[in-house]
Amino acid sequence: MIKVIVSGFSGSMGQKAVKMVNDSEDMELVAGFNPIVTNLDPQTYDLNKNVKIFNKLSDINIKADVWIDFSIPSAVFDNTKFAIEHGIRPVIGTSGMSEEQTSELKRMADERELGGIIASNFGLSAVLMMKFAQTAAKYFAESEIVEKHHEDKIDAPSGTALNTARLIYEARGKDQVQHSSDDPLHTRGGDYHGTKIHALRLPGFVADEEVIFGGVGETLTISQSTTDRQSFMTGVKLAIHEVIKKNQLVIGLEQII
Repeated sequence: MIKVIVSGFSGSMGQKAVKMVNDSEDMELVAGFNPIVTNLDPQTYDLNKNVKIFNKLSDINIKADVWIDFSIPSAVFDNTKFAIEHGIRPVIGTSGMSEEQTSELKRMADERELGGIIASNFGLSAVLMMKFAQTAAKYFAESEIVEKHHEDKIDAPSGTALNTARLIYEARGKDQVQHSSDDPLHTRGGDYHGTKIHALRLPGFVADEEVIFGGVGETLTISQSTTDRQSFMTGVKLAIHEVIKKNQLVIGLEQII
């Protein structure tokens, strides 16, 4: 059995991760972590009485194989660092870390030959969208990204949009040409090596993204839409089974599908 700790277990995504683990024949939920909870009785959260609940990293004293993280951007780096230092394979779905932070975590895990994954998105449609965009970037010199999320999403742009822009940049091997530099109102959005990223935060959305490529006399739009967060659990489950077999930390679900 794969023993799992879920960080952010009482949040909307954490609850779906808990259900996925409990519904799996080869996984066992051994602990939940969330620093904002005060009641440490697992039955308060409809969990098995043998599940341990923690609200301090320093109190976690239970053995586990995998650390699933759906916490918040300000906490995810320390959470992941804790997991790696304690030999627990991280499966990180929380966005908001810098490239420097993910590089440090990869170095730590690789030195310990510990498998893990940091993924901006566990939705298979989003991951395939990123892979398709990376392929298209080889043939289109210019593109922009529009991402749409619910009003409660903290970080902007999303980790998925940033990762898409990174893959586009890697495929081209150079910055995208710029057509406008005078933008006092910042209407042109964010910028990653020339690729503009426009972030919407509105009620009614869960997680949508489209990448629009433009060429002479033609455009190409690659889009995906998430209507239920449960869809992410397919990717999380796939990732768990993959990191158990790996001896390094990978960045992006696209690296293993």
